Amino acid sequence: MSTPIRAIAAGNWKMNGTVASTAEIEALVAGLGSEDPGCDVMICPPATLINIFAQIALGSRVEIGAQDCHANETGAHTGDLSAEMLAEAGATTIIVGHSERRQDHFENNETVRAKAEAAWRAGLKAIICCGESDEQRKAGEALEVVASQVVASLPEGATPENTTIAYEPIWAIGTGKTPTAADVAEMHANIRTTLNKIIGDTANEMRILYGGSVKPANADELMSVDNVNGALVGGASLKAEDFLGIIAAYKD
Repeated sequence: MSTPIRAIAAGNWKMNGTVASTAEIEALVAGLGSEDPGCDVMICPPATLINIFAQIALGSRVEIGAQDCHANETGAHTGDLSAEMLAEAGATTIIVGHSERRQDHFENNETVRAKAEAAWRAGLKAIICCGESDEQRKAGEALEVVASQVVASLPEGATPENTTIAYEPIWAIGTGKTPTAADVAEMHANIRTTLNKIIGDTANEMRILYGGSVKPANADELMSVDNVNGALVGGASLKAEDFLGIIAAYKD
């Protein structure tokens, strides 16, 4: 790896999984065993499964995270969950600002920043997502768009201990398309430079994940790119066998 930062392979299950899916988390825990896989491992299932998965993963090498939260601790917000509720269920981390939240629920950078602060308030870590659309990349605006998202979404007080950045080009999510290794390297260097401007040298210790059609077949190449400190994995994390294949990129 290009940096001494310990990487993380985080699986975002999105709106997939039922109680029957416990077989996959059990298989993941068993597949990892007690040996160090060379990276941290996390699964972010639907909120209905967080407590069940957390109990199965207790004492293992798998952390359980959440996919979203409300910015407030309590209130009249029907259908929403606070970071404190997710922490109580067993989550250690919350993904905020995923492009599907930004697009489907019209979340802006201010909302994302507030949700990251809510995760910290509950004693949890935040994974802040950023990424450009196909139109923005074709227009040559990708670097500027992503840098502006990082600047506006990152709350004051962000540290390598409480925050991870995840770059997911929107056009690569679930499409099977992936940027070239050179494109990923350019964008991750851009994010690192942006973080340095905001938080100084500690930015060199912050994890920057790549997401967007990561699978066992391309994990070795993508995870070896400069400034890529792990992966945020969608569909390939739903099956333990596939996710273990991605994690294998970090084994000595």
